Amino acid sequence: MTLTSKQRAYLKSLAADLDPVFQIGKSTVTPEIIDAIAETFNTHELVKIAVLKNCMDDVSNVAIMVSERTRSDLVQVIGRKFVLYKPFKDEPKIVLPKTKKAVN
Repeated sequence: MTLTSKQRAYLKSLAADLDPVFQIGKSTVTPEIIDAIAETFNTHELVKIAVLKNCMDDVSNVAIMVSERTRSDLVQVIGRKFVLYKPFKDEPKIVLPKTKKAVN
């Protein structure tokens, strides 16, 4: 799913009050971290993750990698934190603003 700028802005406003649920450190992105983050999406649609200073990888690259491996949308990268969004399959709790359809 591709987020529009309006939807991304809405999710950013929701994420502003969130505390990071995970911290990625020296061992960078491991299968265990990916599994734990994927498991978190069973109870949360919006997750904030912190990348510690001892992680030698670029924060943007880590965010993209985690997003791809958890099949979630990258909402934003700010400083050493990033936010991921993955709606619940059955009943999403976060209702995104509707997009306008193109008129021919």
